[in-house]
Amino acid sequence: IFLSLQQDVIAGFLYAIVILVVFHPVVDLIDNFNLTYKYAPLIIIRTAFEMTALEKIEEQLASLRIAKRSTLSEEPAYLLDIDVSKPAQSEGSRFVAVSCSNKSIRVYNRETLTFLREYSSHPGILNGVRFAHACDSVVFSACSDGTVKCWDIRSATQKAVQVFSGYPSNVFISFDINCSDLIICAGTEKVEKDTFLVFWDARGITDCAGTTTEPLGVYSESHNDDITKICFHPIEPNLVVSGSTDGLVNVFDINKDNEDDALLSTCNSDSSVSFIGWSGKGYKQVYCMTHDEGFCWWDIAQLDTEEPITLLHVLDVRDAVCIENNSLHYLVGGLYHEKADKLFLIGGTSTGDIHLISCGTNGLGLVGTFCGGHSATVRSFCWNLRDESLLTGGEDALLLLWKPGAVERSLTKKASMKIPSSVQKRVRVHNSSLKSRKK
Repeated sequence: IFLSLQQDVIAGFLYAIVILVVFHPVVDLIDNFNLTYKYAPLIIIRTAFEMTALEKIEEQLASLRIAKRSTLSEEPAYLLDIDVSKPAQSEGSRFVAVSCSNKSIRVYNRETLTFLREYSSHPGILNGVRFAHACDSVVFSACSDGTVKCWDIRSATQKAVQVFSGYPSNVFISFDINCSDLIICAGTEKVEKDTFLVFWDARGITDCAGTTTEPLGVYSESHNDDITKICFHPIEPNLVVSGSTDGLVNVFDINKDNEDDALLSTCNSDSSVSFIGWSGKGYKQVYCMTHDEGFCWWDIAQLDTEEPITLLHVLDVRDAVCIENNSLHYLVGGLYHEKADKLFLIGGTSTGDIHLISCGTNGLGLVGTFCGGHSATVRSFCWNLRDESLLTGGEDALLLLWKPGAVERSLTKKASMKIPSSVQKRVRVHNSSLKSRKK
């Protein structure tokens, strides 16, 4: 019978026998749940199969190679944020939008990275770009001039089809739109003693071209410093998480009547927050990265239990991940892989190498390193689960599309292009000095 089994089945079975012999208390534990000995190997074999499936996903991610790269524009700029249009069920995403340090938004073809158009009527610094979920031609951007603007790629005009204005003192440095495209939320810099989460009703955006929309209201008590990141829940339109330089990561239910009731949890990262996201089955977990390259991961589902909600807290990821020559200089962000039910972090080097890091409750581990693409610090990325591809943008002004096993047909000579930009005055840059690391 064994001869007819596949090699990995035999390996899994042998692994189960070893575990049963070495860790006999496991069998006693199974007995406590009224299971017989004969079922124990099946349970452990299943775990072995799941690990194998995860390893295959990691191998696929590690095989990412450059498929396409954008051509350099006449005015090179840092690529600060990237988003792809949300596809219909039977189609792939068509567009890529990038916010740049020269106060412009550039739109590219998703598959070819061909430049399509640019929106440059921004009096202030751009802080984020997001596509609507239901319409792949509608894209939003937040600006330090106290507005969130909506653009329609189908329109020939350079004017925003809708402007969401904040209050006079507002300087927006973060924003997001919820999964039902009903609510926009933007976070402000601290002005005197005030820091706000500002909300708008996003409905009717394409029917009111050129009009200005006033806020629905604000949250003003939950943060006491710049709100650097906002992220709505991927499937629950009423849940949003915010991160701040005050170190706090707050989860809100905006269906509640007031801010006190809306605040579901407050997690402390002990440092200035640079990135936040949702993860886990049902997206019941929240994670964040900090400007000094720390990482925190919490299980919000444990709020009403006596179990600890902290899954992992790493003071400095650069010291926690074993990489040759200590070549992890900064973190860019994180991505949750739904198929593998696995959280990954993305980091890099000042010379453009990109590290993919696996995250588990027992620690962090290097999955793979992508070289030969960027020549300077990588500032932004966007993960596409549909085709397992990755888009990256950096300080070399390049937009790259990575796909598993891809072969780039034409290679353009890559030169280092560290572009001086006024954005450095407003954006906190990663600290890559080895002397400044926490121990």
